[in-house]
Amino acid sequence: MPITRRSMLGGTVAAGGLAVVGCARPPQHVRIGFIVKMPQEQWFQDEWRFARAAARDFGFSLIEIGAEDGDRVLSALNTLYARYAGGFVICAPDPRLGPAIADFAANSGMKAMSVDDRLSAAGGAPIAGIPHVGISALAIGDLAGTAAASEARRRGWAPAETGILRIAYDSLETGRERTGGAVAALRRHGYTQVFDAPQRTTDTEGAFTAAAPVLTARARIDRWIIIGLNDETVVGGVRAAEGLSLAQKSLIGIGIGGSEAAIAELGKPRATGFFATVLLSPRRHGYDTSAAMYRWIARGQRPADVTLTSGTLMMRDNFRAVLAREAQA
Repeated sequence: MPITRRSMLGGTVAAGGLAVVGCARPPQHVRIGFIVKMPQEQWFQDEWRFARAAARDFGFSLIEIGAEDGDRVLSALNTLYARYAGGFVICAPDPRLGPAIADFAANSGMKAMSVDDRLSAAGGAPIAGIPHVGISALAIGDLAGTAAASEARRRGWAPAETGILRIAYDSLETGRERTGGAVAALRRHGYTQVFDAPQRTTDTEGAFTAAAPVLTARARIDRWIIIGLNDETVVGGVRAAEGLSLAQKSLIGIGIGGSEAAIAELGKPRATGFFATVLLSPRRHGYDTSAAMYRWIARGQRPADVTLTSGTLMMRDNFRAVLAREAQA
């Protein structure tokens, strides 16, 4: 369904954009909108929580809005304009809304930043004019792979005797980049025996189903590094290995996300093959983006065009301390 954009006086300007409704905007206290595509998800709840912390620290008002589709994005932006927001941070439900969002910002005078998912132009290229804060999937994968290689070296695992199980979900770009970064890091450290296990779903069951036949077919290998795009995937791989009687000391599973699945594994009384996870931090995506938007509005300090974040390695001996630090807002 096309979304119409209206001028600041209320008349239609063009098709395919977003509406700008209102009149001249008087000076006022700084107000910033924070729009997310899935407000019910914990990640976005945490982003909002850290954005509220930034609002307290810098003294601006935060307007939180969930927008699950294009129509709700339209409504959200008009709401922000009507409430005199000076700018907004957005994780759009569809990056292809980028041109319409950019037009709205230009016509309304509001400043715009994207977070998590970068807004794209009609041809799929990123919109360079909108500053972006995102997650570096390659850097996160590199951290996971480096941690796995370090632990394998510590255990004395010879590369020739070690298999790498890459539970793959290559239809998702982020999945390819995360596991690709991990594999590249492992190869740098000499671990080169990589076996792919394509999964149909990104949950634990889907990973188990994908991993079991690959592990069975290579029964001669009894030391495995298990990588995947998220924690649930790696847990599924670990469960499949355990089902084939591989011991905990023969497994190094490195997840990504710091999810409840990872915390449950790391918190078990006895160690499992799930060795660690890379915690993705909503703090930088919530607090830092909101603070950067405030500085842009209040002080004219434009944020960097692109900022990519990595993560923090969490293991059994530090995960509680890391989570406690992340919870502070």
